[in-house]
Amino acid sequence: MRSLGMLKWLWLSALAIILDQASKLAVAGSMQLYESIPVMPAFNLTYVHNLGAAFSFLSDAGGWQRWFFAVLAIAISSVLAVWLARLKAHETLLAIALSLVLGGAIGNLIDRLAYGYVIDFLDVYYQNYHWPAFNIADSAITLGVVLMLLESFGVGKTEGE
Repeated sequence: MRSLGMLKWLWLSALAIILDQASKLAVAGSMQLYESIPVMPAFNLTYVHNLGAAFSFLSDAGGWQRWFFAVLAIAISSVLAVWLARLKAHETLLAIALSLVLGGAIGNLIDRLAYGYVIDFLDVYYQNYHWPAFNIADSAITLGVVLMLLESFGVGKTEGE
């Protein structure tokens, strides 16, 4: 019987989803749309709805993008879960990375299916330039991709792998 290998890291996906959804519910329940609360220099909580993908890509496309991005997230999540299940025991860093990307993708998918948009609220800025608002799911995806890149350069590998 084949082991499900690195699926033991799915707890990390679940944690990303829980933190993401809890934070979005807290923001949506306590802030008005477009309200901004200064937290510290260069960082606000700013409640926005993102109808598109990363950086609001295709946010004004007329509605079809909701289902396109939902189907894309389901397909990518399926691929990531299969990839995770097939990892070898020594591929821990890649398992962590894939689990974070999977959790982030599902966190944003939940929003897209439930509301038709993704709730974003983390607002990083410098002077008058604001990075597009993002959320914990986006952060999990970004961290996962960075870890995948590091792993591809040999970080976390031992001699002989």
